[in-house]
Amino acid sequence: MGVTIQFESHRVELAGIYEMEHSASVLEYFDQAPPIKLVYASPTGRRMGVWHTPDFFVIRDREAGWEEWKTEDELQRLKVKSPGRYFPNAQGGWTCPPGVAYAEPLGLYYRARSSAGIDWTFQRNIQFLDDYLRVDPSTNSTTGQEKVRAYVSAVPGLTLDRLLQLTQGNVSADVIFGMIAANVLYVNLHAAPLAEPSQVKVYSSAEAASPACRCAHERPQLIPVATLHRGNTVVWDTRLWRVVNVGIRSISLLSDDQTLTELPVSAFEALVQQKRTELASEDLKKVAESSILERLSRASERDLRIANFRSGLVDRYLHQQALPTMSEVPLRTFYGWVAQSHLRPTQLSFVHDGPA
Repeated sequence: MGVTIQFESHRVELAGIYEMEHSASVLEYFDQAPPIKLVYASPTGRRMGVWHTPDFFVIRDREAGWEEWKTEDELQRLKVKSPGRYFPNAQGGWTCPPGVAYAEPLGLYYRARSSAGIDWTFQRNIQFLDDYLRVDPSTNSTTGQEKVRAYVSAVPGLTLDRLLQLTQGNVSADVIFGMIAANVLYVNLHAAPLAEPSQVKVYSSAEAASPACRCAHERPQLIPVATLHRGNTVVWDTRLWRVVNVGIRSISLLSDDQTLTELPVSAFEALVQQKRTELASEDLKKVAESSILERLSRASERDLRIANFRSGLVDRYLHQQALPTMSEVPLRTFYGWVAQSHLRPTQLSFVHDGPA
């Protein structure tokens, strides 16, 4: 908005500012709006009116009104001191009836906001990214961004610590955090602290992080016996079995109750074709990731740029039903890319070794 926002409390009001500053539904917000008059009954029953300056006036995409931010402890004390002004509501929050009575005739709202409703994981992440958020995204270094985008597009949900390991020596951590701050990479800032990168999952976009997309990516696949190795876990008729040996003629499996079973390779392949056995999701993911990441590590910057371009067009089509323009790519060629992606974008299908 191009103005300075003031606050009195680091514990509550500053948290509210961070929340509003980064909320897509908030269009504008102002601190210390002109006072409004609240009329309510005192504990003795006497009618009283007080002039009150709410912390913020907020204009959202579908509504506007006043918001007063207080700690949960303070609201609990005020409930006893001024029961006509603040009391808990059925949703687990707080209500200020005189504030609501003043706002509603004007078509506005009045909300009492409690520190108990603050998402402290989000607050921690926003403060972690503070320096990166102050930088104009257009000035961010583009060196290594194609590699980062390729890894994240190829392996949706790649953990931040794994991404940092894969790009170590080629891309600085500052570039990756700058991409997160600029929304070039998507991280759910409410889910896990960035300071604990093993818990943070990185995606190419918010759509790629959606449950529907994740389910499509994690669909069971047939197990090529050639990729099976000792230590894998397979699901066979709803039970988990550990692979203890893979031989030329037979495969040995150990159940969770320590039952050892030896199957001829042909019998195991038959179970696979009948879809009665599949790799456990984590093992399946590891096998796929290993192949993808190895291929990406050999790709040139030009290869990655082309792969990211193609993957971006397919991703936009799958999530937004938006077809590319003829200047971007002929539709016949594009539908070939969609077919290669197996109904979802994957860098592995697009990284190539020949000319564009």
